[in-house]
Amino acid sequence: MSTQHNTRLKLAPWALLLVAAAWGLAFVIMKDSIARQSVNNFLFSRFALAVVVMVLLRPQVVKQFNKDLVLPSAFAGFFLGAGYILQTLGLERTGAAITGFITGLYVVFTPLIAAVILKARITLLTWGCVLLATLGLALLSLHGWSIGFGELLVLGSAFCFGAHIISLGKWSSGRDAYAMTVIQLAMCALLSGLASIAEGGYSPPPDWGVWATVIFTAVVCTAIAFMVQTWSQAHMTTTKVAVILTMEVVFAAIFAIIFGGERLTLQTALGGTLVVVAMYVIVIKES
Repeated sequence: MSTQHNTRLKLAPWALLLVAAAWGLAFVIMKDSIARQSVNNFLFSRFALAVVVMVLLRPQVVKQFNKDLVLPSAFAGFFLGAGYILQTLGLERTGAAITGFITGLYVVFTPLIAAVILKARITLLTWGCVLLATLGLALLSLHGWSIGFGELLVLGSAFCFGAHIISLGKWSSGRDAYAMTVIQLAMCALLSGLASIAEGGYSPPPDWGVWATVIFTAVVCTAIAFMVQTWSQAHMTTTKVAVILTMEVVFAAIFAIIFGGERLTLQTALGGTLVVVAMYVIVIKES
């Protein structure tokens, strides 16, 4: 194993942790903007701008769009886009806390899908980390419980996010991460655009405040973040990816306390600690 490959193996978890931090911050800064623009319009703006930025930065990427790259990338992008749309539809029908917890269940769906579809062997240590992360997510996000149509939609989004992680784990190795990211985000833009049409048509961001949020989430939380995720998944297992990405909820809580004035409770601190421990154990100990 080359020194360069060893370096990539060490960098991949930390790069993915930065992605989780960016997504956690996005929850906080998007809250006001989504109140002023429909969610599917916002998602279309975000994903479409991310695709434009990536193509402008590297125009030659279109030369890599062949069948071997486009088909698996579009397949993964379908799960990603469907996950965002289902999550949004569910959020309209249920509380944000319940939505956050159920979305976080992708950490459970990921090894289950891997075991069923890829015939992957899931160790007891991995299952223990999954359980620990799930308990942490519950403490961070769950304040009451009810099952309804909204909850079922969000559960569908969690399945889609898990399937997206599995898809990248299966197809990202040996393919250009940048090109794959462009195709995935284009598929997300297509799906959210179709959803916007179904809602009555697309409307651009109403003011510069919303545009600023769109630009930040498109460039940092979408283009850069998904490129890093695609690259990372070529160097680590899908279950490790799922557990590390649960840190998104922890970062969201931290940023909400720092920037949103929310109070740190014992429950929040305990939940965050459990997720951090689960992430640390699975990254350091899992072979």
